Amino acid sequence: MDEIVKLLTELDYSPLFISLKTGIAATVVSFFLGIYAAGKAMKAGPRAKAVLDGILTLPLVLPPTVAGFFLLLLFSTRRPVGAYLYDKFDLKIIQSWAGCVIAATVIAFPLMYRNARAAFEQMDVNLIYAARTLGMPERKIFWKVVLPTAGPGVAAGTVLTFARALGEYGATSMLAGNIAGKTGTISQKIAMVLQDGDYRMAGIWVGIVLALAFLLVLLLNLMLGKKLKHVKRW
Repeated sequence: MDEIVKLLTELDYSPLFISLKTGIAATVVSFFLGIYAAGKAMKAGPRAKAVLDGILTLPLVLPPTVAGFFLLLLFSTRRPVGAYLYDKFDLKIIQSWAGCVIAATVIAFPLMYRNARAAFEQMDVNLIYAARTLGMPERKIFWKVVLPTAGPGVAAGTVLTFARALGEYGATSMLAGNIAGKTGTISQKIAMVLQDGDYRMAGIWVGIVLALAFLLVLLLNLMLGKKLKHVKRW
């Protein structure tokens, strides 16, 4: 026990901080993009909606390494997009923290989009009609009526998005690499110490991830519990 405490006090927590700030940044981006995309999908026709839904959900069903491969091709400095960003803005995505955020956003975004769209589909459209009758503009209706009504689903999508971005490994390792103190996340740290045969250190990091995951699930349950406290129990 004393040895574990000593390891915890001497532990380099940079992977934790990198994972947290990557998860927060990816969640913020996914939140606004996911809500925007879900709103557009709701207004699209059946065929356009099916195509849009398939494209936006694709990263959810693809192996993360496949998504990482496409991101690597897209942002490589030998490719048009990557070369343009590097030449014009001196912005290099590969092996950078920005690469961590982009990879985590691409992988976690479908969770935000799917949960937001499901929440929008379940709301009572009569509330929107009533708001229009009162003369509210569409933007105000969305932020004042639609989003609060769909709050539980949006909150669930936000928490799940953060959890997914926090633990992302495959696409991040391909696009951003594993640079200590820069792009080395918790998932990459666990894989690295396992390769070195240090199961004790891996166990410590796994314990930290489990604690974070439990706190996220607990937070989600508490948020949904407050929103649904008026629902009758069985």
